[in-house]
Amino acid sequence: MTIELEIGGMTCASCANRIERKLNKLDGVSASVNYATEKASVDAPAGYDPALLVDEVEKAGYSAALPAATDDTEPGLDAAARELLSLRQRLIGAVVLSLPVIALAMIPAWQFTNWQWASLTLAAPVVLWAAWPFHRAAWTNLRHGAATMDTLISLGTLSAFGWSLYALFFGSAGEPGMTHGFSFTVSPTDGAANIYLEVAAGVTTFILAGRYFEKRAKRNAGSALRALLDLGAKDVAVVRNGSETRIPIDDLRVADEFAVRPGEKIATDGVVVTGTSAVDLSLLTGESAPVEVGPGDSVTGATMNAGGRLLIRASRVGSDTQLAQMAKLVEDAQSGKAAVQRLADRISGIFVPIVIAIATATLGAWLGAGFGWTAAFTAAVAVLIIACPCALGLATPTALLVGTGRGAQLGILIKGPEVLESTRTVDTVVLDKTGTVTTGAMALVEVATAPGVRRDEVLRLAGAVEDSSEHPIAAAIARAARDEVGSLPAPSEFSNIEGKGVQGSVDGHAVIVGRESLLADWSQPLTEGLAADKARAESAGKTAVAVAWDGSARAVLIVADTVKPTSAQAISQLTDLGLAPILLTGDNKSTATRIAQEVGIDNVVAEVLPAEKVDVIKELQANGKVVAMVGDGVNDAAALAQADLGIAMGTGTDVAIEASDITLVRGDLRGAADAICLSRRTLRTIKTNLFWAFAYNVAAIPLAAFGLLNPMLAGAAMALSSVFVVGNSLRLKGFRSLN
Repeated sequence: MTIELEIGGMTCASCANRIERKLNKLDGVSASVNYATEKASVDAPAGYDPALLVDEVEKAGYSAALPAATDDTEPGLDAAARELLSLRQRLIGAVVLSLPVIALAMIPAWQFTNWQWASLTLAAPVVLWAAWPFHRAAWTNLRHGAATMDTLISLGTLSAFGWSLYALFFGSAGEPGMTHGFSFTVSPTDGAANIYLEVAAGVTTFILAGRYFEKRAKRNAGSALRALLDLGAKDVAVVRNGSETRIPIDDLRVADEFAVRPGEKIATDGVVVTGTSAVDLSLLTGESAPVEVGPGDSVTGATMNAGGRLLIRASRVGSDTQLAQMAKLVEDAQSGKAAVQRLADRISGIFVPIVIAIATATLGAWLGAGFGWTAAFTAAVAVLIIACPCALGLATPTALLVGTGRGAQLGILIKGPEVLESTRTVDTVVLDKTGTVTTGAMALVEVATAPGVRRDEVLRLAGAVEDSSEHPIAAAIARAARDEVGSLPAPSEFSNIEGKGVQGSVDGHAVIVGRESLLADWSQPLTEGLAADKARAESAGKTAVAVAWDGSARAVLIVADTVKPTSAQAISQLTDLGLAPILLTGDNKSTATRIAQEVGIDNVVAEVLPAEKVDVIKELQANGKVVAMVGDGVNDAAALAQADLGIAMGTGTDVAIEASDITLVRGDLRGAADAICLSRRTLRTIKTNLFWAFAYNVAAIPLAAFGLLNPMLAGAAMALSSVFVVGNSLRLKGFRSLN
């Protein structure tokens, strides 16, 4: 059996690896822990007690719990919100207290008498309270013999703070009138007059900011699933003993019969008992044209009844419905992604132990050379202080802040730093059709008339009758008629023939609009020319609507989903970036092929359901492709989550947006190319920042080890490295759209 656990207390990918190793040591247990989703998926023998798994995780120093029930999610949400609020409070407090400390240390003119004691008063809460999450994580790592970025942050800040206390209380740094001078010379010092409070406070603030924004992004990870489940109906009109009674959806049972009126959601999966209607299946297939259903046809929960009244017998309820299975697909796809391991964590996995070893070796070497404890300890602590990642704390947050800010100006929303890594290696882009490449709305694209019949007359008469219908295709025809001929006359004797079309009297003409079979019922068959026009349209994946009046067929109205004006240019831009485009849609093959030819896509996969979309993505990934998926509908959510990079159109559903990594606010497909370019450039900037941040440390560590680093030189070097990182990040403001 499979057991899911919600894990708390993880601060980096190595935490997830540690928990995974612990769980896998249990007999018969196979576990996978995902740092990004903060969940563990455990395969265990039947009847295995989940409490044993929770105990093992807690022994490793983390928290674990079984997921909350579906109808009791609020406590879990409140816990996550409390954690985020705690980080936010620590960050605000750190910023307010650290700024004066850094200013006093860096600007000698502001160093009033006893300024160092004011700095201590301000810095102490930052190091001991605001940095507590780092110290707690470092202690957990220490107990398990591991070292992460938290270890280095905790060691560096506590060392800087501890030595500052020594210098203030036992050295000469606490004397009135003490200042940090402008000496940039490299010379040995015993450190008794040096304080490093600005280092301790500044590093805490910078790293805390990055941790807060990361946690806030992860806090929203489950919102895609909640949004997906919210699409379902909340209550249902169940029919019992010949009367309708509205009951909560949770009380509906298999074999219950329920009524669905026009414009209502179908409550659950079932089979039509009586009635005919058009059902909007775009939730599942993405196809813009509604599907006619009648007695014996299957329907799916959360789809929309766009036509007549239906009586449906429930066949699946609760977690067995297709909507619930789609939610599971999204969750599985998100959990199946490789755990995100930040660049800084990867480097620090090697860097931290090396720094600690150098500091220890420095202490031993100075003592072995006959120097006193003060000089030896000063040099060792200097190594830890200079290695403390001040510029590193700015490397990712500043580049991400500027890059995402510039993206927002261009209508591109990037969700987090982990998104950027995917864009670098993407080589295949999979595009949904409806709402992504096309407008997603039916529109009148052609009017084929019989000889001697005027176009405006067809639109006026057909539009007048269709204007009284609720059908989406009828709405498209009426809208086009009003745009072209103006106001439409009101029909008389209007009637809706279920599943076939409409008829009515307009200005004395008996008008019929609908399927060819409706005209045949009134002995008004299509002419040979109109029949050819209808066949041509349908072969191209378009919808043909026949029009007749006064005893004869007069025209065929051709309706289709239209391509967005910018889609062809967008495909060209994506191709220029080295991406191979694939059109993936639930629509029929002929429609998909027509759209693909219009925009310049050669590879088409059509007539697929949401689960099959995920399978297509998985197959591409199994073949070594790094896949970006662009979509806008609920039916795309699982595929967006499965893809290496999910890009959602901002004009689409909330579920698709939440399941994606990047959102294009304007719904313009050209934004996908801009998003990939901006993401790649932001990633390059982060890597450059990280390189120089660590290069600064590596270059300065030997100076510290040899006791040649005075406070002003350390402060100036740290400030310069930070300025470089910020300046390099600000270059992203110059990014320009490809359009």
